[in-house]
Amino acid sequence: MTPAAPASADRLAKAFVVIAVVEAVTWTALLIGMYFKYVPESTEAGVQIAGPIHGTAFLAYLGVTWFTADALDWSGKVTAAALLAGIPPYGSVLFERWAARHGLLESSQAPS
Repeated sequence: MTPAAPASADRLAKAFVVIAVVEAVTWTALLIGMYFKYVPESTEAGVQIAGPIHGTAFLAYLGVTWFTADALDWSGKVTAAALLAGIPPYGSVLFERWAARHGLLESSQAPS
């Protein structure tokens, strides 16, 4: 695959950080909705609203992760870890913080 230009890679890295947080926030909304649906059994509205929003955020996370991994030349293991991090609640944010600490969200290409 052709490496992305540094500016494009930087934009993807920023988008990855944003969508990782959005995915986690929508997880929170869905978990709250599930609480009200199953514990006091008072309403399903939270799940009906937060479910599709979280589903969309999750799919966006997968897409942005895939393109970010390609642009920043992540290894297969790192890419797989990033994709799987979207499954457990808050895993996307934990992965994003780990990736930032390890310099995986920085473009290694010098501007031309």
